[in-house]
Amino acid sequence: MLIRCLAVGIGGFFGSILRYLITKVEINTHNNFPINTLMANVLGAIMIGIIIAESQKNGISQNKLLFLKFGLCGGLTTFSTFSYEIFEYFENGNALIGIVYAIISLILCLLGVMIGIKMV
Repeated sequence: MLIRCLAVGIGGFFGSILRYLITKVEINTHNNFPINTLMANVLGAIMIGIIIAESQKNGISQNKLLFLKFGLCGGLTTFSTFSYEIFEYFENGNALIGIVYAIISLILCLLGVMIGIKMV
């Protein structure tokens, strides 16, 4: 159990650093649209699609799967931030932007998983 927890923790360490670096990419958008969060979630979706497909195709050890799927992708993706940003749009009277952002995120992340699976 300790090795599995370490695999997730170490993966999360790297995923969190990657997430932080994505937030440092400067992209000018109108209305401060959270493009960096969207980028992290789409990238994470593509990555988890690749990991799942690779695991199904060639097999991956349990510890490596924990490191990649729950650690790396879990540290990278930012669903809690995503949810909070949508909440803020609603709270600030910008419900339409919040809805559009949620729909775009869902569609692109589902496509990302499919793309990732097809890449393997």
